[in-house]
Amino acid sequence: MSEKVFAPRLARRTFLAASAASAALMLTGCLNLAPRYEKPAAPTETSQDWAVSPRDAGVKEGELVTWDKFFLDERLRKVIELALANNRDLRQSMLEVERLRALYRVSRAELFPTVGAQASATQSRSSIDAIQPGYPRHSHVYAANLAMSSYEIDFFGKIRNMNEQALQAFFAGEDARRSAQNTLIAEVATEWLSIGADQANLDLARRTLESQTASYGLVEKSYNAGASNRLELNQAKETVATAKIAVQTAIASLEQDQNALRLLVGAEVPADLLPKKIELGATLPATMPAGLPSQVLLRRPDISSAERSLRSANANIGVARAAFFPSITLTSSIGTLSTDMSNLFKGGRGTWSFAPAISLPIFTGGANEANLEAAKIYQKEQVAAYEKAIQTAFREVNDALSTESTITKRVEAQDEMVKAAEAAYDVADLRYKHGVDNFLAVLDSQRTMFSAQQAQISTRLARAVSIVTLYKVLGGGQEIAPPA
Repeated sequence: MSEKVFAPRLARRTFLAASAASAALMLTGCLNLAPRYEKPAAPTETSQDWAVSPRDAGVKEGELVTWDKFFLDERLRKVIELALANNRDLRQSMLEVERLRALYRVSRAELFPTVGAQASATQSRSSIDAIQPGYPRHSHVYAANLAMSSYEIDFFGKIRNMNEQALQAFFAGEDARRSAQNTLIAEVATEWLSIGADQANLDLARRTLESQTASYGLVEKSYNAGASNRLELNQAKETVATAKIAVQTAIASLEQDQNALRLLVGAEVPADLLPKKIELGATLPATMPAGLPSQVLLRRPDISSAERSLRSANANIGVARAAFFPSITLTSSIGTLSTDMSNLFKGGRGTWSFAPAISLPIFTGGANEANLEAAKIYQKEQVAAYEKAIQTAFREVNDALSTESTITKRVEAQDEMVKAAEAAYDVADLRYKHGVDNFLAVLDSQRTMFSAQQAQISTRLARAVSIVTLYKVLGGGQEIAPPA
């Protein structure tokens, strides 16, 4: 048979082999043994509306803005952008998503047969004792094949369910990346605001040290003039030492928060992007628009990730059930075989093979039953984890709302306390200078005033952080494209 005659025949056989593979693909997925997925009911009421005073006229009712619109301070936005581009934890999360995407593609490839080309040449020498009439003989065999490797027909959905597990793992990885991004943004904003509070505490400590030093100078002059006793002098010296300690403590706290921010950002933060005081206007003045439905929590990345895990566990039941049924695999090849390289593609040298195989589990020692039971139990665990994620989310929001509903009044009350403490100090200082009271009354009023001023800074920081916290626990608004 000539090469011109054989070539069309090889093409037809190749087509038949491809047709057989296509038929196998059509048979794939005839039956799916995984239980039908039904989203569990939320373990808490999700139809309520949360109402907080509207933030501004540009925010639609029932929506959350993205972080770049939520944070108003340009310096803070730039620091967050630096963190999104350089934070190593976020970068690791993004790379994990890429890895899971690649694994999903690997799993999906199992749905299709693997076809490859193979060429081989074999040379051998036979023993004299094994050949008649007793002479050694050399043999040469040349082959060229197009082969379909062992391919399992997915009659019972095992491969599809394994593919579904890989897909849900990929989606869960993406949810984890979103959650890591929202957490990073909130942590950066909190550290940035804390640095502003540290600066305010340092300024307060330095002003107090200057005031205490001046008071000590007056007491020392009074002591040298015989108008004050040594007890008052030592008490004044003690207040100066206490003020020095407060300055050093404030410096250490500032440096620690700067180090924490540097770690979060993953790079050096320019000094001109750091706050110099408490920045109450760094975010929108209220945390969310009026009439925001509580169902927005179901879009939180951690809740979405929990549901992905539940879907994966649901598919795993299908994989465990498929193990009870037979598996059918197909192996085939088509090609040419010749003892002469020059005649390899000539007529009459064609070969083909088709080898279906079936494997039926008969006795597994109870392993299949145990695997199915474990898969069902694991699915129930994921239902509980999903419900717990929803409960945790609602608790976090309600806790943040509780703080939000009281923090403004706390700030106002603390401001009143500071004013009262400052007025009391002025009166005590005036009475001491006129000889009505001793210096101990001045020291007590100074301590009270300093404590009230420190508490005022802490309360204002809590005011700013509470807005960031509530924005975070609500899910952080709409998702933006991750950095390249």
